[in-house]
Amino acid sequence: MLNTIDVRGQQASMSVLRRTLPRGQMDVDAVLTTVQPIVADVKDRGAAAALEYGLKFDGIAPESVTVPRDVVKQAADNLDPAIKQALTTAIERVRTVHAAQKPSGSTVTLADGAVVREEFLPVQRVGLYVPGGKAVYPSSVIMNVVPAQEAGVETLVVASPPQQEFGGWPHPTILAACELLEVEEVWAVGGAQAVALLAYGDADLEPVDMITGPGNIFVTAAKRLVRGVVGIDAEAGPTEIAIVADETANPVYVAYDLISQAEHDVMAASVLITPSVEFAQAVDKEIEARYGVTLNADRVAQALKGQQSGIVLVDDLDHAIHVANAYGAEHLEIHTKDDAYVAGKIRNAGAVFVGEYAPVPLGDYAAGSNHVLPTSGSAAYASGLSTHTFLKAMHFVEYTKEGLAGIGDTVITLADAERLPAHGEAIKARLENN
Repeated sequence: MLNTIDVRGQQASMSVLRRTLPRGQMDVDAVLTTVQPIVADVKDRGAAAALEYGLKFDGIAPESVTVPRDVVKQAADNLDPAIKQALTTAIERVRTVHAAQKPSGSTVTLADGAVVREEFLPVQRVGLYVPGGKAVYPSSVIMNVVPAQEAGVETLVVASPPQQEFGGWPHPTILAACELLEVEEVWAVGGAQAVALLAYGDADLEPVDMITGPGNIFVTAAKRLVRGVVGIDAEAGPTEIAIVADETANPVYVAYDLISQAEHDVMAASVLITPSVEFAQAVDKEIEARYGVTLNADRVAQALKGQQSGIVLVDDLDHAIHVANAYGAEHLEIHTKDDAYVAGKIRNAGAVFVGEYAPVPLGDYAAGSNHVLPTSGSAAYASGLSTHTFLKAMHFVEYTKEGLAGIGDTVITLADAERLPAHGEAIKARLENN
């Protein structure tokens, strides 16, 4: 069922592997001309324009962009108790992990009267996008809201598309998750128009300083267009999993994990990297036997048969590690005879799931880690969403006259070398005239 890419006997460079390995493609540039007028219109007309686009794209315009508090509270009151308990447990675990991430800052004394302090200050207002469409994602509410709260963000806005089935408000489970997390501002707006409204606001809606959260290609394009006006977390591509496995792995577990990732989207990538032809064949057989009984079988089939998915045959585990680092998967699972060794050699991955009892679905919901992760190979230089995402490092420079005198000549010399003599004069004025 899966395509096979055989790189055995090829100790290829990163450049070659990045061209050879299967990868989901998303041409954001191709939709920029479609999205740009929407962003410009919302910038100009605010919520009125956003509501019009909601009617056009989502089939309904809610009574207002802002979801009334009683609607949010009612969604939480009506939530299935089992789902409420599951969300509460997930929130607790994610909060525990993200609370531990907050850095403490530092103070460095370079000389008498020469001190530099670094403090980590939260972004003041953040917009968190939660997609609708193919599935309901209360887990995305958790993964975006909790790290922002633990960073100390002052105000949060959750934006999610209006739903015809629910009177123009976002899905009730999304609203319930917001209530459990004590999010006080929820907007019923989705797509590019949501990103634009978060970035620019209007007379009645305050804009945000940063936008995070996953979305489709139109959301990604809008984030690209407003980047610089606001901060963004990343331009997320199609979701992906890579699994490094040898002959000791359980083919049923691996098959289910590849299937589970494929049910996210027809563009989702599921990649197995293995030195064992026999194991690869066993996994492919298990996939063929099992995917058809899933709720989203058609979507799974398209994803698994697409060019973005496949089985990569390698020489041995060290070769598998090399290939995995070249791929830089959003999610990387390790199922081998020496999981710790392999995990210790991984340098490029959004998150690493070590051993057969740490599957990616655990991380999607309740491992405690964050599931908003770098895609499309960007794990080579980027990190997943965390408490750090919502913090900015700020330096406080505190020098006395004595401290300045101790370094003044150095500053003057460098200023003259750069042909910026006024910089040096600013130092001399303090040291010569007092």
